[in-house]
Amino acid sequence: QLQLVESGGGLVQPGGSLRLSCAASGSTLDDYSIGWFRQAPGKEREGVSYISSADASTYYADSVKGRFTISRDNAKNTVYLQMNSLKPEDTAVYYCNARKSPGEYWGQGTQVTVSS
Repeated sequence: QLQLVESGGGLVQPGGSLRLSCAASGSTLDDYSIGWFRQAPGKEREGVSYISSADASTYYADSVKGRFTISRDNAKNTVYLQMNSLKPEDTAVYYCNARKSPGEYWGQGTQVTVSS
């Protein structure tokens, strides 16, 4: 069974950068479409970015477009989320999600806090 572990979160000042990693074990990610989601306190989980397994096409929420970049390294079985120009409103727990019909898997999340 696929297992996902996120890492790379932390405390960063506004304008700073972080790179989140989503490392998979138990199966290869090649055939999975991967999404990054986030959930801030008191808010619903929202989709941030997505990369397709079929053609590596990507999607970004308007709130992060131009600042975040999703990428995948199939050789390392890992998906990344490069986050630049971070804002306080980016503060949330970030989760990666892997989908391949009929299954869906989530990681445990990593905390990102943007504060001065």
